This record gives sequence, C-alpha cells and structure tokens, in this order.
Amino acid sequence: SNLQSICKPIQAVAIQAICTTIAMAPSPSPHTQKFWDDAAPMIATTEKHPFLLSMVDGTLPDEKFKYYMLQDALYLEEFSDCLTRLSHAAANEEDATKLRYFANYAKEAELSLHGSFFDQWNTTTEGVTEMPNCLLYTSYMKRIVTTKSYGHGLATLLPCFWVYLHVGKRMLKMREELGDSVNRSPKFDTWIDMYSSDDIEEKVTTYRAMVEAACEAADEATRKEMQACFNMCCKLEHMFWDQALNLMKWPDLGDR
Repeated sequence: SNLQSICKPIQAVAIQAICTTIAMAPSPSPHTQKFWDDAAPMIATTEKHPFLLSMVDGTLPDEKFKYYMLQDALYLEEFSDCLTRLSHAAANEEDATKLRYFANYAKEAELSLHGSFFDQWNTTTEGVTEMPNCLLYTSYMKRIVTTKSYGHGLATLLPCFWVYLHVGKRMLKMREELGDSVNRSPKFDTWIDMYSSDDIEEKVTTYRAMVEAACEAADEATRKEMQACFNMCCKLEHMFWDQALNLMKWPDLGDR
C-alpha cells in the first residue's frame, strides 16, 4: 500500500540514524579503555604465558600449580587489605561499601577456592613466605595505596581484576577448542571456570566504573600517573606467573 511505501523508507532512515549514533558514541569508559589499550602489548604477551597455556593443555606440573596457589593466597591477603584501606578514602559511602565487599570477596570467595585445593594437598600457608615477585607486587600495591591518591590506588588494583578475567576467558576459549583431546587436572578446570565466570565479569565492570569515575575527577597529569600504576601492575601480573613457572626462591645467602 501507499502507507507501507512511505513507512519503509522512514524506518530505514531511522534505523540508519540509530546505527550511526551508536557507532559514533564514545566508549562509556574511555579512560580505563585507554589504560587497557596502552598496556595491550603486555597483556597480549601475558595471555600466552607458558604457565597459563600449560594449565589449559594439562601439562603444568602439580608442584608449580601448588606453588602458585600458595603465593596467590598470600597475595590475596594483601590485596584485600589494600581494598579495605581504599574504602576508608572513598568519596562516598556507596563506593566504600563496594570496596569493603570486594575486600571480603578476595578473602572469602577467592581464598575458599585456594583452601579447597590446600585441603587436597593437605597443606596451608602457615610458614610460607612471599617469594621475590610476590613481595615486589604486594609491596608496590601497598606503597601506592598508602602514599598516593585514592585514584592512584584504584588504578593500581584494577589489573588484578581485569587481567584475570581476560586470561580466564581466553583460557576458557582454548579449553573449548581442545575439547576432550587433553587430560587436564580438575583443579585447572575449577580455576578457569571461576576466573572466566559472569560473576567475575560483573565485579570487573563495577570496579572499572569506580576507576573511571576517579579518572573523570582527576586532571590529565594524575591520569597519566594512574596509567603508569596500571601498567606496572600488568607487568607484575606477568611476573607473578613467571615466578610460579620457575619455582622462584630467595637466594641462599647463609641466612635463616
């Protein structure tokens, strides 16, 4: 009919206008996306880390995974403490509540995963000390959180959220591609399931929005410093897996 012949072109124009608007719309998180883009070469290297790839293909020795989980448990205690410290500096009670929740999640939900593995290994973190790259990472985090601004602190903790989600999803995809062709430890599957989950993605989205708000409130010089903090922790994430792959120890200097 004539009505249809008039409406269809109008609908087509309207749809085109909507699509153009969407295509031209800025990223809802332009500052944190810039953080990610700047660190992208490092992250691309990390997602292919031999430690992570050998988890997916099932060839990672249990000894190295155990070492990693023990060190990660020590790291998470410090990470949780940093989140709690940031909650005291939050601009509003809503953000403070979120940070306290994240701190509790790191200590309860994430460490419960570690604890389930420790039960299987019949071990605990008692008597375990932070190895060099772990101590480097936790010391850097705590220094920034305690001596720099709230925004610096938020940016420093973002890679632990975001990089883990990213590698978790990449590992999930590789696992799906491999199918039943490899024999993989159930522990590795449990780890991949956790860090590729929708639950973790929701937490990353929430935390990233907080970092984005801090970027909006900061000047350009501060944002550049926040970028440097983000980049450093992306590098330290990679080094943390290096440490586990190589079973890094402190040098024996005759001390006790």
